[in-house]
Amino acid sequence: MAERVLLLSLADLSAPSGGREMLGRINLILLHDLLGDRLVHIRPRHAKSPLREAWRGHINGIDTALIADLLTTIADRGITQMVIDGSNFGAAIAVVKSRAPHVRIITIFHNVEARFFWGAFQARRSAKSFAVLAANYLAERKAVRHSDVLVTLSARDSAGLRRLYGRAADTVAPMVLADTTSFVTATSSSRQAYALFVGGAFYANIAGIDWFARVVAPQIGLRVMVVGRGMDVLAQRFAGNDRITLVGGVDDLAPWYADAALVIAPIFDGSGMKTKVAEALMHGKHVVGTPEAFSGYADDVVATNRCCADANAFVRAIDASLASPPPRYDPAMRALYERDHSPSAARARLARILRIPNQTSDA
Repeated sequence: MAERVLLLSLADLSAPSGGREMLGRINLILLHDLLGDRLVHIRPRHAKSPLREAWRGHINGIDTALIADLLTTIADRGITQMVIDGSNFGAAIAVVKSRAPHVRIITIFHNVEARFFWGAFQARRSAKSFAVLAANYLAERKAVRHSDVLVTLSARDSAGLRRLYGRAADTVAPMVLADTTSFVTATSSSRQAYALFVGGAFYANIAGIDWFARVVAPQIGLRVMVVGRGMDVLAQRFAGNDRITLVGGVDDLAPWYADAALVIAPIFDGSGMKTKVAEALMHGKHVVGTPEAFSGYADDVVATNRCCADANAFVRAIDASLASPPPRYDPAMRALYERDHSPSAARARLARILRIPNQTSDA
């Protein structure tokens, strides 16, 4: 019997604004390509949940009406598998597994959400951030308990699930990015070479580039360009620092990658995988980053780039790159992206997880 799959996801086909949105969007596209009209996509509304509902795990648009819609769709469309794009939908997973136990539920984790929101709480302690942490922990615990298949981005996240909830992932499927390169293989302008940092105003990005600007930048002979939406929050902090240039949000990252001597990823906290590393590989760039930045990436990705645990290691790595510059576009880096983080690689993994042939749907 042909598999009929229900996808519960916040993703749509609009331009994504961050790593989570990018991953959700590409999962939607790939599942539709694999399944055609055998895929049914239900997208929760972005309604704010009252506190009493959040404590029940009704977050990210989950409510009793949406759960009823899921159950009706399962019955009416003969759904055999359900893909949950995010472990914060645990409340819906628990009800579906109780009411429709024959449906095979696959939950794709973007992070260990409890770990992710613990970091956010530590960065900004408040009643609201604690409530968000608690609500996501309760929802994620239900997802782990009631899903048939758990999919994490990395072995570290799988181990995190085991520590928190007593169950590891069933499979690991690393970060995937849609190919947005314009295949620029040489400098696209007369700008002097620089180190590039890409990331929005997320707490770990802010802390990481602030540390780099204070501790590392004064010791290197390379200007740093900071590209990302919302990073102007650091304008006052970086005033007078002639080594750091805040660019802010841009419509096209390709020219910024093309002119960069290397990409830096000074990230010290978080969960999941860091999109900026896969994006750098996609653009054929070498990365100088922390162990956290490389978490979840294959051993040869780490070995062919530079992993730095402290400021001195960053300085040595950047100095070495200046003395013997890597190619502005390195096909070896691009090949690592294509092998592990490209849509074709992700498509094959999804087909294996769903236990269906990896061929374009003719539905």
